[in-house]
Amino acid sequence: GNMGWLSLVFNITTPWGIAWVLLGLGGQLLFTGRMLVQWIASEKSRRSVVPVSFWWMSLIGATMLLVYFIWRRDIVGIVGQATGWIIYIRNL
Repeated sequence: GNMGWLSLVFNITTPWGIAWVLLGLGGQLLFTGRMLVQWIASEKSRRSVVPVSFWWMSLIGATMLLVYFIWRRDIVGIVGQATGWIIYIRNL
């Protein structure tokens, strides 16, 4: 269609699909970035620490990814992100 390479690369069929993919990518970036935050906090403390921001990034990133996977109808992603919620909320 008119979306050409975008539809092929991002596996989307409508222009709104771009917004959904951006949500998923943003969630993944946030979810991955939490490890960088934890590493920096640990280096500063000279011991392994898990800052509260790590858990907030986990919860928000997982929520964004969960919404994305529900839109994609991807059961593996849905189960993977939904199960972490219990841990993130408990630790907050």
